[in-house]
Amino acid sequence: MELPGLAFAAWMFICFCVSVDGYPNGKVREACASMIPCHGSSPQLSPKHVITVNGTEFKPGDSIEVQLSGPDFEGFFIQARNAEDLDSPAVGSFILVDQRRSQLLTCGHTMNSAVSHTSKAKKKVVKVYWLAPRGAPKHVQFLATVVKKYKTFWVKIPGPVVSQPNAPFSTTPSYTTSEAISTSHSVSYLTKPFNASGCGNTKFCLRNPPNCDPESASCFFLSFHQERRSVLIEMSGASEGYLAFALSYDQWMGDDDAYLCINEDHHVSVSTAYLKGRSSPVLDIKNALEDVSWRLVDGVLQCSFRRNITLPAYKGRFNMNASYYIFLADGEASEGIPQDIGGSRSPRLIKAHGALMFVAWISTVSIGVVVARFFKPVWSHSFLFGKEIWFQVHRMLMLTTVMLTSISFVLPFIYRGGWSKQAGFHPYLGCTVMALTIFQPLMAGFRPSPHASRRQLFNWFHWSVGTTARILAVVTIFLGMDLPALDLPGPWDTYTMIGFVAWHVGIEVLLEIHSYCLIRKVELIEDDRVQILQSLTSAEAEGNLFKQIVLTIYVCGNIIFLIAFLAAINQI
Repeated sequence: MELPGLAFAAWMFICFCVSVDGYPNGKVREACASMIPCHGSSPQLSPKHVITVNGTEFKPGDSIEVQLSGPDFEGFFIQARNAEDLDSPAVGSFILVDQRRSQLLTCGHTMNSAVSHTSKAKKKVVKVYWLAPRGAPKHVQFLATVVKKYKTFWVKIPGPVVSQPNAPFSTTPSYTTSEAISTSHSVSYLTKPFNASGCGNTKFCLRNPPNCDPESASCFFLSFHQERRSVLIEMSGASEGYLAFALSYDQWMGDDDAYLCINEDHHVSVSTAYLKGRSSPVLDIKNALEDVSWRLVDGVLQCSFRRNITLPAYKGRFNMNASYYIFLADGEASEGIPQDIGGSRSPRLIKAHGALMFVAWISTVSIGVVVARFFKPVWSHSFLFGKEIWFQVHRMLMLTTVMLTSISFVLPFIYRGGWSKQAGFHPYLGCTVMALTIFQPLMAGFRPSPHASRRQLFNWFHWSVGTTARILAVVTIFLGMDLPALDLPGPWDTYTMIGFVAWHVGIEVLLEIHSYCLIRKVELIEDDRVQILQSLTSAEAEGNLFKQIVLTIYVCGNIIFLIAFLAAINQI
């Protein structure tokens, strides 16, 4: 006895149901604190939009006209904050001028303390009024986030500071935007190129080609010079876009501490960033660099900066008193964001691991399950080596799955030389899948005879273990596709895997419905129980052609999915 495939279908849909959220209507309360839209990309530098006000002084109860203007934009988010602590909650409330373009939001416990868009309609100017509250800070600054399009946006664009009468700043304003930070530290222009003096003695240097001198050649040059509790870093190379290096714990890109010199319209910005896989770096809102200098002459980009050896207050920044692998990169930049990040290719053992797992759990096991579930009556009277064909095909495909999974399982351990602490839940689930994969054929070796009383219990355990292994395998593949060692191109990989799950579940549902219709057909024609069973066999045989056509289409579809994943693995 076997459990219906509909149970597996329902299980799979529950496990892989996903949702996608967007905010074209401006309901962005989740961004109240950070003012960062959740668009899956990093903010741009050098904002092109400005905030203006009609006065620089206020008293509690006063209203100030605030205007945001610039090139066409779709979305915006405006707040007022304490100018001496820009990480503090929003201050005061707003009054709308045009309710068709803007709406009021409540951030924290202050009603109407933010303004956002109402639709994606293009706009150039937005005007509102800000009401100063009782107990307002001495100095208030207006901040705005502007979205040009989904992945092009600027965060916390600094606007004017308005103050209460005769209220001097007690401290330097703690700006938190990329543009504001670049002006809060000293930024200067290098008057002469770097040189290689001190390399190997007072500073550590990397040069390509080896032993080149950055003072007289446009070679790539990177140096580190320790000065007490800080490190002075110099980077030079021929690039019209960007130069970058990253510190990494391992030999492939992902979860790395990156530093970029980006040329945008002959102005160079220096930023820290976080690298996830081989995708574009996520630029940090907060910077940890000081004494920034740059030079751009004859296509040679040079920049220098200083950072403390330890930076406990900056998430993602590695301490400089440890050993790391260093990645170097250069290329083009668009709108302040590096493009075409290449980086290290995935190791061959890891690529082989992924390829074998795709073959096993997309191809062999899926086809083997469909054959065992739906093709017993189709091939019940055909034999191969003394056994029914459906059973031999099922057993061959399942043993192939065990072999491929076993080989694939050991490859990451060979490459890593042990257990990986950087792979999250993937290795734990992988070990569970491996254990279930081995247990399944061992259990099948002790299956009772078809008429034994324990056969029904065996069938139930056999189905449960196999279905659990398949679901965990798919979940494990989902987690493994985006790990730094493999990192298939996203979100293509996720959508394609979801497509495969839907494809497999759809085929099982179709075959279940077909089998159910055949049973209903027999029940309507026959009344005698024995004749029902005989007619059922006959009706099942009548559906052989349909099932064989569906199986052929299913196998072809699986091969297409498999080729897509193998081609992606080959290219990374």
